[in-house]
Amino acid sequence: MALTTDKRPKALIAWSSGKDSAWALHEARRSGNYDIAGALTTVTDSFQRVSMHGVREELLAAQLDAAALPSITVRIPYPCPNEIYEREMAKAMEQAKADGVTHIIFGDLFLADLRAWREEKLRGIGMTAVFPLWLRPTDALAREMIAGGLEAHLAVVDRAKLEASFAGRRFDASLLADLPDGIDPCGENGEFHTFVAGGPMFTRRIAVKRGETVERDGFAFADLVAA
Repeated sequence: MALTTDKRPKALIAWSSGKDSAWALHEARRSGNYDIAGALTTVTDSFQRVSMHGVREELLAAQLDAAALPSITVRIPYPCPNEIYEREMAKAMEQAKADGVTHIIFGDLFLADLRAWREEKLRGIGMTAVFPLWLRPTDALAREMIAGGLEAHLAVVDRAKLEASFAGRRFDASLLADLPDGIDPCGENGEFHTFVAGGPMFTRRIAVKRGETVERDGFAFADLVAA
């Protein structure tokens, strides 16, 4: 067995399939501060889709292949009581710790309560949360992502905040111009979630096309499929 000489802290990227986690991966790799050993994703087993984002599991697999990252999947049912989510996530974190992981990288931008919750949970098992994008102005960050070659599509929108017609649209300058007043350009308040099909964190682009849009539980989901 070859011995590793990498002395950097071993980390996982909390991977949602969306732009913020993808850009956090990009920034963390550019910094060179961490040995990023895998991507941690929550999948709703009932649908075989990424939780909250509704992205098909085969597209998730294509992303992680393009990012050259092993997949670490936390599987949960639908609906998922909080105690089941916390139990399954704790199991994954304990296994990661046993594998030498000391840091988890998140794409959160400015939700302080969420950051505090993540930090508390990880601190309890002796791990550290990392936030490469923290407090970056979201309008400038959205435009930086687009200019940097990120290709993303809106996979789901909150119907209380956006029309269903936004689901499936490409995350680009035209979309930013069309967002109503009060909608965060990065969707940080849950207005929308994205699927990343290309960018500097990938070795290849993932071709997708927009399928049917389905409304459920107050959200509109664009079914993105491999093209």
